[in-house]
Order: sequence, then structure tokens, then C-alpha cells
Amino acid sequence: MVQASESESRKLLGSLRDAMAEDSAGQARLNRIVNLTAHSMGSEVCSIYLFRDNETLELCATEGLNSAAVHQTRMRVGEGLVGRVARYNQTINTPNAPATKGFRFMPETGEEIYSSFLGVPIQRLGESLGVLVVQSKEAREFSADETYALEVVAMVLAEMTELGAFVGDGDALSARHQKPATFEGHTGQEGVSEGVVYLHEPRVVVTNPIADDPDVEQTRLDDALQRLRVSVDQMLFEARSGDAEQLEILEAYRLFANSKGWRRRMEEDIQRGLSAEAAVEKEQSTARSRLEQSNDAYLRDRLHDLDDLSNRLLRLLTGQGSDTGAEVPPNPILVARNIGPAELLDYGRSLRGIVLEEGSVGSHAAIVARALAIPLVIHAKGIITEALNGDTIMLDGDQALVHLRPDEGVQKAIRDKIAMEAQAADRYIELLDKPAKARCGTQVSLMMNAGLMADLPSLSSSGAEGVGLFRTELQFLTQNHMPKRAELVAQYTRVMNAASGQRVVFRTLDIGSDKVLPYMTPTDEPNPAMGWRAIRVGLDKPGILRMQLQAFLRATAGRELSVMFPFIAQYDEFQGARAELDKAITREKRLGHELPHSIRVGAMLETPSLAFAPDKFLKEVDFLAIGGNDLKQFFFAADRENERVRKRYDTLNTSFLNFLEQIVGRARETNTRLSFCGEDAGRPLEAICFAALGIHILSMRPASIGPVKHLMRRTDLKALKEVIDKARNDGHQSVRASVIDWVASNT
Repeated sequence: MVQASESESRKLLGSLRDAMAEDSAGQARLNRIVNLTAHSMGSEVCSIYLFRDNETLELCATEGLNSAAVHQTRMRVGEGLVGRVARYNQTINTPNAPATKGFRFMPETGEEIYSSFLGVPIQRLGESLGVLVVQSKEAREFSADETYALEVVAMVLAEMTELGAFVGDGDALSARHQKPATFEGHTGQEGVSEGVVYLHEPRVVVTNPIADDPDVEQTRLDDALQRLRVSVDQMLFEARSGDAEQLEILEAYRLFANSKGWRRRMEEDIQRGLSAEAAVEKEQSTARSRLEQSNDAYLRDRLHDLDDLSNRLLRLLTGQGSDTGAEVPPNPILVARNIGPAELLDYGRSLRGIVLEEGSVGSHAAIVARALAIPLVIHAKGIITEALNGDTIMLDGDQALVHLRPDEGVQKAIRDKIAMEAQAADRYIELLDKPAKARCGTQVSLMMNAGLMADLPSLSSSGAEGVGLFRTELQFLTQNHMPKRAELVAQYTRVMNAASGQRVVFRTLDIGSDKVLPYMTPTDEPNPAMGWRAIRVGLDKPGILRMQLQAFLRATAGRELSVMFPFIAQYDEFQGARAELDKAITREKRLGHELPHSIRVGAMLETPSLAFAPDKFLKEVDFLAIGGNDLKQFFFAADRENERVRKRYDTLNTSFLNFLEQIVGRARETNTRLSFCGEDAGRPLEAICFAALGIHILSMRPASIGPVKHLMRRTDLKALKEVIDKARNDGHQSVRASVIDWVASNT
């Protein structure tokens, strides 16, 4: 049997390059490729199967099988040996195909006379494009050299498919990146928008996968690797005083950059005829396929490191730097694998939407997106490999759907939804200066949540009566160093000035769980949401807490200061935090600094335990804010980052409402000011139910104030309370259906 030596591999790739250069249709090129590959490998059969859609493979070219089966034979992913190669992105090499697990006989192909089977995935950076197969009558296992040669051909096929070399005859050969595609993810921030794709990190395109001179390509690779190592060493030098996690990542980069195995495999690819950049991308695709199958979280994290390093190397080789010259379009929807809060803030409010392949509902990016009121969809798997800069894209954050290059029907539906939201917004403007007064005469105070200076203009434009929650951690999260006290004073002073006398409730630093400062050593905790976070960090490491409290006092000098402590689980934590504030007040007096004319101190009720704190706590605290997002996840034992469980539990669940009503009763007995902060406060149906239970201060994102006020003013809260009580007394698990029916006929 013919062995695929380096010279033979180069000869085959050279022939493939010539075939690609011919002025012929896509089908003719595919036919030429299977003919050349079969001849080079000494096999009777070579076939190319490409994806017709996400779940179906189609035989698109063959040498040796029945030619009438081309574009007729199709199989589902996972079906037959070809389907299994596609599903698992793994090679199958067997001397006896009919006896191999998963084999499926396809009589129209005439393949029953062939025993040996070698199938390799056609893939590009983790995206499966199809399967390349060779078969022989002789019952034998293909050698490692032959397998490697076929993998190299598959890699070239993937690059040529990406570049549209096979566009032409046959449905399966239509141009890539042109068909409509829909991606389902998870909602990070509600809202609907239309725009064009702007890739945060544009893909590097390999236009020359096949090279003539291995020595030239080897020199190019050596030069690029040397420059890569220098850049990594420079990053390490600059980060030498940074946090341990950043240094650990950069050390991993240096290990990869100096890996002899990584370099050797790329050199072998070059000797077989690939260009330097194609060799880098082949190893990147192979490693991605292997690591994505791993159950080891550490190895999956290393995949990101290798991806980033490979992309850096590709940019050095191709000259396609991170600054590609692509200007941000007028209506950009950002598409990225993930993004940090500082990078997101750099784009600012120019973005019409954000789509991430990764991320979480509580991530830094989601927090900033909510602060900027930008629709966000996370976990939109596969969109980076499909989207191109400038593609039309429509984002429905309410339904967690992303429509790429949508057809006319989808475009009309989304535009109708956008128009309806715009009409509703116009209606809400009429309510701007009107109170959220229910039909029964009860007046509800609607406050806004904020965390950025950019939020503050919304105070007047949204109709909010003040800031019920100012998240101070965003200033810490968007910098690569700990802010200085003077910076905090300046920030909080600007906030107070922008509020123009309206109340602002500052929440002390709420870090930990999903909010990890980039310059602090992360803690390895099995369940960080229930771990060392928020006030627990502040009390154990009081330096930051003291600095914040001093900054609050100086920024609000002569004005009212409202400060609340997050994640208080028991009375003594509040006492400890209040003691730190008292120390700060004493210190400011001693220094002769002007103090606020009044100080109100509150706590966030985010754990069920605090609802059962002693009466003394409720009498001592000036105000209490229910943190609905955390409270609900702890009440139902349902992680709000886990899509499998978080949507199982309804905010209007009878048990949860009973619990809230107990809190309302205790606050009323002790005359404690009570509010509700969180996403649910901004949902009109939930908001009127909270108000009916007696929670008359609601804090939400600015965009929600109009819809909530609109429904509140049309609702008789006393009548609604009767509906809620009846549903509870009738044993309903949730009152939602009853409330919806009542609202439909009574508002």
C-alpha cells in the first residue's frame, strides 16, 4: 500500500492547489479533489460529505461509489460511520466497516464491496463542515501516515469551503455565510433591536493553505513564534505586580508559546505541504476538537488560552491585526465569545445589542448591558463562526433569539415588535410627571437601579423618583487596579450632583460569586454564590469597606447619605458593618471634614435567614431592601445561573408570596421602610402583585418604570389583593394565571 510520505503529501497538496486554481464550477473542483485523493492514497474510493443543514450530511462528491448517489444520499448526524465522525469530530479507522458499531448500509452507493474505512472530520476551529472518507476492498487498517495525510486534505477542504471555492451546482454547495440562521441562547437583558454584525474579534482568514516551499514557511513560522514569545514575555513583565490569576494565565501562555510538541506538530504540517498559517490553524482545530470533549474544567479553560495564543500567532503570520480597519457601523450589534466590562464600556451606548457565545446572567458584561439598557443574549452557540461583519442581525432579548441574515417574514415580525415597543414608550412619556398612584388611591414609589454615571440622565427621562440602588462595584470591575479613595469621592460626588437632590441609595461593594475583581486573588469555592462575598468580604477584609464609607461621607457632605450593606444574613453582620460606618464618621469628625446632614443605614434582605432576625434588628435598621434576584434563588434552591432550574420557579409562586407577606408584616410592625430591588420589580405583573402585598417602594432598571407605572395607575390594588388571596386559598401553586385573567378584564 502507498505510504503518504512528506514529498507525496506535498505533491498531493500541490495537485489540489492546481485544481482549486482551475476556472471551473464548484462541483467540478470537488470531483477533481476526490479523484486526486483516491489516486494519491491508493484507495478505490474517496468521498466528500458536507452538511446540508445543521443535522443532515449529503454526499457531494465521490470517486469509486455510484455517481448517481451524489446529492441524493443523505444521513443524519450520528447515523452510520460517516454520521458518527461528524457527531464526535473524531476519526474512524476500521478494516471491517460492516462489522463496526454504528455501520449503516447505503445500497444506492454500491459501497458493500469495500471493507476498509477511514473517515476524518472536515472542521474549522471547532465547527464541523463535513466528513472526508477513503475506502478500499482490502481489509486493512490505514496507517498513521495515511490518516495524517487525509487530515491535511480535510483541513484544506475546510479552508476552501470557508472561502467559497465549491459554490455552484447542488444545494449543498451554496455559499457559506449567506443563508438565514437562528441562534437560541439565554436572556441577559431584555429588549429587541435590529442592526448589523460587528465582530469584537474579527476572524483571521487563511487564504493560502497550500505552500510551495517548506523552508520558506518554516522560516515564517520561526519568525512569528519568536515575536509571539517576545510579546508574551513583555506582557508578563508588565503584569509582574498584578494579581496571581492574571500571572497564572500569562504563564500558561508562555508554556504554550514555548511548547516543543506544539511547534513540532506545526513543523510536520509544513513539511507535508501546508502554509505556516494553515499549520497553526490545523493544530488549533485539532486541539479544540479534543479539548471540547473533555469533562475536565481545567482543560476546557486551557482551550481558551490555546485559542487566544493561536489567534495571536495567526495575526502575526497574516498581518491581519486586531485593528482590521473595520469601522464600527452606525447601528452595531456586537458579537463576541465573551467580553469584559471595561471593553464593553468602551463601546458605550453606540451598541444596539450584544450577542455572546458564553457569558452568564450575572456576569460583569450582563451588569453593564443592563445598566446601559442594551439588549443582550448569551450562550448563542456557534454564532461567531457563522456571522460576518456587516451581516444583518436581529436580536430578541425577550425570547433569547438571534436572527442572522433573517428572511422577510422574520424581519417584518421583529420590526413590528420594535414599532410596538416604540409606541408603548411614547405612551409612557405622557406619564413622566405623573405619580404611580393606583386606582384605589395607594401611591407607589418607583426608583431606578444604577451603577454608571451614564445611568443618571435616566433619572429625569424615566420618571424615577430617585436611585433605589446604586451598584458601586462597577467602578471596581471596570478597572485593572484598585480605585483610590479620591477617585471614589469624585465618582460619588458626580452621582450626587447628577441626582439633583433626589435620593440615592449607595450599596457597598458587592463582590464575590460571579463578580470577581480582576486584581484580587480569586477564591476557589465549590459554590461561590453561597460563599465568601459581599459584606462577608467587607467584614473580613475591612480596608476596602472603610475606604468606601469614607468616600460616601465626603461625597455627600452637607447632603443626605443613604447607604446599605449587601447580603446581610444575620443581625451581627449588620452590627459589624454599622460599627465600621461609626468609626468612619468619628474619623471624619476628627479630621474636621463636613458630614452629611443626615445618614440612613439599611440592609439588603437577600437570604431567607434575615427575614427571621430579631425585632431589634428591624427597629435598628433605617430601611430594608429585598434583593429579589438572590432571595429567590436561595428560597427555591435554584441557581439563577442554571437555565435548567431557574425558570422552573415562578416569582408569583404562592409560597414565595406568603414569605414576602411575612416580611411586609414584620416591617409594618416595626415601622421599617421596605423596598423591593431586582429584575422582578421591573416586570409590570410582578410589580402590581408586590404593591398589593404592601411593598410600596420598587427599584428597577430605568426602562421598566414606564410600563410598571402604566399598569399600576390602572390597577385597584385592594381588588388585586383579593384575587391573590383567593388563588392562594384555592391551593394554586402560583397566582399568575389568576392575576393575568383579572388584569385582562379589569385594567
